[in-house]
Amino acid sequence: KQLSKSGIHRPTQGGICGGALDCAESVCLSGGYPEDEDGGNVIIYTGQGGQDPNTKRQIKDQELTRGNVGLKISFEERTPIRVIRGAGLSSRWAPDSGYRYDGLFYVTGFWDAIGRDGF
Repeated sequence: KQLSKSGIHRPTQGGICGGALDCAESVCLSGGYPEDEDGGNVIIYTGQGGQDPNTKRQIKDQELTRGNVGLKISFEERTPIRVIRGAGLSSRWAPDSGYRYDGLFYVTGFWDAIGRDGF
């Protein structure tokens, strides 16, 4: 809620802020998708959508809508996005507790791939 109130990452639930019609503003890395990878200065971010809210398993393909479109637009326009890391992230760069703003990053590519759950 503090991230939302401060404007750093406005959604109180959801990993991508912005999109659909404009650039993404921020992403929050919190361990939501098993395919996410955090290499410190290089992050592979799965996007949003297709996940069962109870099991956290992927149950359908993601679509190029909402925040996923925002990330694509950020890539095309070379617009930086804020990255926030959460303690739930399995990464040596994750904070011990809470959430932390870790700076501006650029989207340098995007692609379709089949994830661990087959979508």
